Amino acid sequence: MINRSDVVAAWARIKSHVRRTPVIELPTGLPGVPYPLAVKLEQLQVSGTFKGRGAFHKLLSSTVPTAGVIAASGGNHGAAVAFAARALGHKAEIFVPTIASPAKVARLKSYGATVTQVGTLYVEARTASEKRAAETGALIVHAYEDPGVFAGAGSVALEFAEQSHLDTLLVAVGGGGLIAGCAAAVGTTTKIVAIETEGTPTLFEARKAGRPVEVAISGVAADALGASLIGTPNFEIAQKYVADALLVTDDAVRAAQKALWDELRVIAEPSGATSLAALMSGVYKPKPGERVGILICGANTELSTIPQ
Repeated sequence: MINRSDVVAAWARIKSHVRRTPVIELPTGLPGVPYPLAVKLEQLQVSGTFKGRGAFHKLLSSTVPTAGVIAASGGNHGAAVAFAARALGHKAEIFVPTIASPAKVARLKSYGATVTQVGTLYVEARTASEKRAAETGALIVHAYEDPGVFAGAGSVALEFAEQSHLDTLLVAVGGGGLIAGCAAAVGTTTKIVAIETEGTPTLFEARKAGRPVEVAISGVAADALGASLIGTPNFEIAQKYVADALLVTDDAVRAAQKALWDELRVIAEPSGATSLAALMSGVYKPKPGERVGILICGANTELSTIPQ
């Protein structure tokens, strides 16, 4: 199980390759959130999501073969791996399900990756990628169930803690890489709360069962939060450091996307707006004086999908 020192070391390794993303302090909050709020704009990260941090750390801490790297993704992780591979001079082959948004597929190709779309779910793309890696010898860069990847992802929490005092951090969850990294980084000093959509409840259901369990995936955030099973090492960290896992509706996510655009002119994909959705809908209600932070963790979406 990784800890804070592992995340600190990962951050030191990747600092020269990633962006320090800004934090907006909102003293009067946002519509439906009438209290101070700190918003970290991680959608401004390289490749458009927090995943650039984990991709760079995995590649910088590994021996990459001549065959390059291979990854399966709903789109965001693949874009991050492709971006990091191009920057470091490696080949990249990315497998994505057919539900991946055209914007994400276009971004993958713009980074020079070979892209294969297969299956309707992430797990099908993952199976195809693993078969291909066995044939070519490429390094597999797993989207979330890899301590090297989520140690890099956790650097966003260290950076956030430097920029703003937080009592609580709300984190969107798919396969659990981001929340595992954030929990390892600051879970001993900051309350970590997982936010998932009703159609992507991997951690919520795992906490109920006491172990990772398969869940059916659907809904507006399925392309980014679409892992059907939370990673085992991720769940172990979550069991130790995550205070709660809460679910929001697709309508709440869309309302949060609209609020971010209307109030801040910030573009967020559904997964990127999930944490704000929990506050706006009242699913998470801070105590008086509680300092809450949220990560706007991704922006790879079609502009036409932002609710107007």
